[in-house]
Amino acid sequence: MKRAVALFAAASFALAPLPAAAHRGHGALSVVDIDVRSGEVRVSHRIATHDAEPALALIAPDAQTSLDDPEAVEALKLYMTGRFVMAVAAQPVALTLKDMTLGADEVRFEYAGKITPPQTRAQVAVIAAMFADVYGDQVNQVNIRRAGVTRTLVFTGAEAAAPQALDPIDPAP
Repeated sequence: MKRAVALFAAASFALAPLPAAAHRGHGALSVVDIDVRSGEVRVSHRIATHDAEPALALIAPDAQTSLDDPEAVEALKLYMTGRFVMAVAAQPVALTLKDMTLGADEVRFEYAGKITPPQTRAQVAVIAAMFADVYGDQVNQVNIRRAGVTRTLVFTGAEAAAPQALDPIDPAP
């Protein structure tokens, strides 16, 4: 009996962290890549499927809360376009959805845009409010790469709708 209690206690102790590790909060990772030579802008967003599907109840209330429903997927595309906004040199950057991957673990969006080469070194402003209106603990990380340097902006909760900016960088030598 003592041995059974000891084994049960050991198993409970070993398995205790699993529920906490199963879901570590809500978040998205975005990468913005600005080519300073060509002015091409590429943006990718990665969102956990287990965050995206339940959010469909608010994003697409008349659709199924599943990425298998084409109506829900269209609503999600429209939602993402309105929640991630980027401006360079105080001019909005038009981003076009080029690819979308609906995976079992992750939803990935790939966008492309274009700015003039002189603008690539100007101030970059971003709003990354994806799912902040759905989940109070949402954290969106945006990594911005240009001229060989990566800078990170972090958007959290209700403040995710406020723009954040990176200063201009020095002109090429």
